[in-house]
Amino acid sequence: MVRQLHQWAGARVRSWGPEEGDAVLYAFSALFAGITAKFSQIDLYRTWGELALGPYLLAAAIALVLERHRVRLAAASSQRDDASGSPGLSHHLGAARIWLFLFVLVGATLAPLSLEVAWRSEGNPAAHVQPEVVTIEQAGHRAALGQDPYHAEVKHGHIVSAVRGEPTYESFFPYLPLMSVFGLPSSTREPVRVTDARIFFSVATLLVVALALGLCDGPTERKVRALQVLTVLPTAALPLATGGDDMPIVAFLLLGMVLAQRRQPVWSGIVLGIVSAMKFTAWPLAALALFAARDKNGKRAPLKMAIGMLVVIGPVVVPFLFRNADAFVQNVILFPLGLAGVASPAASPLPGHLIVAAFPQLHRILPLTVGVLGGLILARHLLLHPPQTTAQATSLAGWVMLIAILFAPATRVGYLLYPVNFFVWAYLLRGADELIAGHGADQRSGGVSDPPGRDALVA
Repeated sequence: MVRQLHQWAGARVRSWGPEEGDAVLYAFSALFAGITAKFSQIDLYRTWGELALGPYLLAAAIALVLERHRVRLAAASSQRDDASGSPGLSHHLGAARIWLFLFVLVGATLAPLSLEVAWRSEGNPAAHVQPEVVTIEQAGHRAALGQDPYHAEVKHGHIVSAVRGEPTYESFFPYLPLMSVFGLPSSTREPVRVTDARIFFSVATLLVVALALGLCDGPTERKVRALQVLTVLPTAALPLATGGDDMPIVAFLLLGMVLAQRRQPVWSGIVLGIVSAMKFTAWPLAALALFAARDKNGKRAPLKMAIGMLVVIGPVVVPFLFRNADAFVQNVILFPLGLAGVASPAASPLPGHLIVAAFPQLHRILPLTVGVLGGLILARHLLLHPPQTTAQATSLAGWVMLIAILFAPATRVGYLLYPVNFFVWAYLLRGADELIAGHGADQRSGGVSDPPGRDALVA
């Protein structure tokens, strides 16, 4: 029954036209924004929901009109038995979809971001920014002064080096050193409206995503879906407007996997090393990418990729680890896992948090148990079915991240953007592999085909 339902749903989704798919995605985004605006316990999230609801609703309606327009014109063209209008139709609707995308980008992502940054600079900053932004800006300020960002730690049950007048959790820096780069502008005397770390999260995300998708040889329609997930759907619009530190992470991870798929293990390793020196959430995919590392001749090249990673991670991370190992471990490992004895705002009603809330004695046992059992299952899978392609590695990383997020004692629902993106990228990268394989087969058979990745925007 479940299998039949899955097959029916898959067939239905594949039958959608591009505009129909847009309408569905924007409609669900509007639903999410509406629920967030009505029921979220975080004022910042509710504000985003109120601002994004209108653009999503209007975009869904316009996309539905475009879909009906495409069907009507295609039917008229078919009745005339005239295919000459098809290219013009594709171009017309493709341009309309681009304008619609830009409208949603501005309405649901950039406008809420700009307003929140402006409101933060006018007063009551805590109501218009997530704690992680403040934490990263403080780390950037300390880095600009040559100080250690990992200054807060717990000794004998007491927190030392906490920033006075601020919540204790904002004194901890639960990221790897390179993340502080986004906070460097805040160390200047420029106003907050031009130094807010969210601005630089967004700029980096948009630039890196554009580069990654430009280099990707996947089908255009799949690239469009990946672009939407990374820029305009709630998986990107909400975090960019409110916090945003995870968005550059996923953007660099995509670029690293695209380079790996293009058989550039060293450059892929360097990019994955950069993102791995920002946040531990990048490590699962970076580690699994080693299984899919190939050189230009198709031979496995995990060593080349690993060297590329270590060239960045070593000089960036190791000095901070040796400088104060206790503080580093407490900030980067124990605090995010909720094991530092400090209450973290990253607590969502996911299974792990609910279990710990109901049975406090499992606070330390649960992450250890999940880690050991999950590690054994993953090791067995890698031994029996190691990923051979970037698509397989990305899909496996999606499942790893999904399970880890669900059962972590202290985590955010927003972290689910990682597995969502990974599953979408697996779909994209699998399409790139299929196009490349088909192109190679055409060349071997003496046929002529278009370069991969140049299919029309409108099916």
